[in-house]
Amino acid sequence: MNLMDETFHRLRKEKRTALIPFLTVGDPDVGTTVDIIRELEEAGADMLELGVPYSDPLADGPVIQRASERALKSRISIRTCMETADKARAAGVRMPFILFTYYNPVLQMGMEPFFAALQQHGISGLIIPDLPIEEAEDLGRLAVQAGVNLVPLVAPTSDKRIERIVRNARGFVYCVSSLGVTGERASFFEGVESFIEQVKRHTDLPVAIGFGISNGEQVKRFSRICDGVVVGSAIVRQVEEAIPLLEDPSHRKEGLLQIRSFVAQLRA
Repeated sequence: MNLMDETFHRLRKEKRTALIPFLTVGDPDVGTTVDIIRELEEAGADMLELGVPYSDPLADGPVIQRASERALKSRISIRTCMETADKARAAGVRMPFILFTYYNPVLQMGMEPFFAALQQHGISGLIIPDLPIEEAEDLGRLAVQAGVNLVPLVAPTSDKRIERIVRNARGFVYCVSSLGVTGERASFFEGVESFIEQVKRHTDLPVAIGFGISNGEQVKRFSRICDGVVVGSAIVRQVEEAIPLLEDPSHRKEGLLQIRSFVAQLRA
């Protein structure tokens, strides 16, 4: 088992649901991202999605798009994101990391160098939202060889296709709670609980849910039926709102505590 598998195994024994935040690496800079990661773990995060900033993030809503634009101005690359995991480890962070990237940066880097780098930097999981199952075989094989869990995204679809998507999944299965792009939502599509149960019938892996979850009540709702809950845009918005504080040395700690407090409320 890699660190992600070990974490889910431990949480199941403790009868707890994994809280999985998402951050855009390099927003507003790498050093601040590392400090935020430390705060998230202290606030109760169990694992973390490291978002690779991308110029055409098809699955992401406006909050994460703006974060990507800010990070790209500092030339944050896929390698930078992996190196950030090392910096976080050096700062004492122990939770598993999941790299969230689109397919084009992987292709540009080259498959074998990419997976060698994932191993080198201790990345436990990988999510590629624009990689369809029909084109994932070679990448999935390399992921297995590297000991990295390739986590599939599953949206409401036919029972037959759900079975195919989760058949070779590793780590966990990521259910999409809302149709469309990421972003904070007050409600989810009708039948979301039935969809989650449908997915669970096809896999023994942990099942997590994300896209649109933004407050403690929603986390509590999905914790009853899921093994993990992903919170992205709501946290990235907290970072965005705290940037004036984070960039002011005299108020930096206040900005970090503001983000930490929000995540602690989600855990509570």
